[in-house]
Amino acid sequence: MTSPRLLPPVPPPDRPPQIVYCDDSLLVVNKPAGMLSVPGRGPDKQDCLSTRIQAECPDALVVHRLDMATSGLLLFARGPEMQRRLSEMFREREVAKRYCALVQGRPAADAGEIDLPIVADWPNRPLRKIDAATGKPSLTRYRLLDYDEQRDLSRLELEPVTGRTHQLRVHLSAIGHPILGDALYGGMPAARLMLHAQLLGFDHPVTGEKLEFVHEAAF
Repeated sequence: MTSPRLLPPVPPPDRPPQIVYCDDSLLVVNKPAGMLSVPGRGPDKQDCLSTRIQAECPDALVVHRLDMATSGLLLFARGPEMQRRLSEMFREREVAKRYCALVQGRPAADAGEIDLPIVADWPNRPLRKIDAATGKPSLTRYRLLDYDEQRDLSRLELEPVTGRTHQLRVHLSAIGHPILGDALYGGMPAARLMLHAQLLGFDHPVTGEKLEFVHEAAF
């Protein structure tokens, strides 16, 4: 097996971000890999999805985030009151989230749960680690979608029941199936982190309409 190595980060694309849905209350946007969700520290980290979206919709506010290396669907609120309501829906776990990932090897079971507590690895920030004593409860559900025997890679559907930083990456690494391209957590080299937020589902906070957005992974 090839040893993990750090690869140059995927540069953010120059094209405008893809708005999947927009109304007077919210937006759903497809974030490309290599783009920050919100501004980071320093002048070189000001280009991000929220800044680009606000250039088109000045009242758009962040509700949740994805890692820079992760692609997929992000929800934005139109104005602070809607941001409060949508953020509460996330806290109350009223938003369905599904991810797609390519991982090394094949899990022992075709479906299951990873219930391992996660804590910040302070001496090695931004890494997270499993820690039974001080970690916060963290639960991920997974389902095998496909297995490539020749490459020994599995395509998984992932449901993060909790929302810890790096949760999916840490959990999959902890069970011996790191995500392809995840040099932070032992993944083999790839052109990018093979993790994509492909589904968001929730009841519209104003109309009550059941909404579900799906954007398939490009890998």
